[in-house]
Parts: sequence; structure tokens; C-alpha cells
Amino acid sequence: MSKNMSTRTCPECGEEVRGRADKRYCSDYCRNVANNKLNRDSSALMRNINNRLRKNWRILKEINPTDKTKTTRNKLLAAGFDFNFFTSIYTTKKGTVYYFVYDQGYLPMDDDNYLLVKRD
Repeated sequence: MSKNMSTRTCPECGEEVRGRADKRYCSDYCRNVANNKLNRDSSALMRNINNRLRKNWRILKEINPTDKTKTTRNKLLAAGFDFNFFTSIYTTKKGTVYYFVYDQGYLPMDDDNYLLVKRD
């Protein structure tokens, strides 16, 4: 560093930061610790929701290997599917409502049957 540049200190541990001008932390460890502290409050809730979404996606993918399958509500529930967690809703021009968990979707039909689909 040249004499006219001030030294930068790591906001996590107070050590001197060396390297690029836009570098904020002295090490990857300090950067990770600071980011974990920053995200701690919302992490538990978001982690639980993401875990439920991931589980729903895996269930739909396992039951629907051919990209279009029919199944029952009981089969989905027995696998642990939670109908309260989905990522988007798609309504067709005719008014048919599909629920999606990322690219895997389902359409409620008559008599507790469901059409499982995969979005391209």
C-alpha cells in the first residue's frame, strides 16, 4: 500500500485487510461468520420453508417420472406431501388452476385425484 492510503480493518475481527481495494474482510472465515450473523434471524424460518418445498418437489418428481401422471391425494399425503407449500400458481385461459413446486406441478381433479405435470 502507498503511504497516502489508509489501512482497512476487518469489521469482524479487526485485523488488517490486504488485497483488492473492494475487499471487506481479512479472510473467508470472517466473511462467512459475518454473513451468518447477518442472516441468522430469518434463517430458521426460511430453512424450514425451503426444506418443505424441497420435500414436496422430490415427492412430485418421484411419483411423476414421465412428466404427466395421475395420482391420488392419499398417495401424496402418504409420501409426506404438504399441500400448504408451493412456489407458484398457474391459471390457464379456461380458468384451470395448477399449483407448482418449482417445475413440478399438480392439478386437483375430481374424487381426490391429481394430475401431476412438469413445466418445461
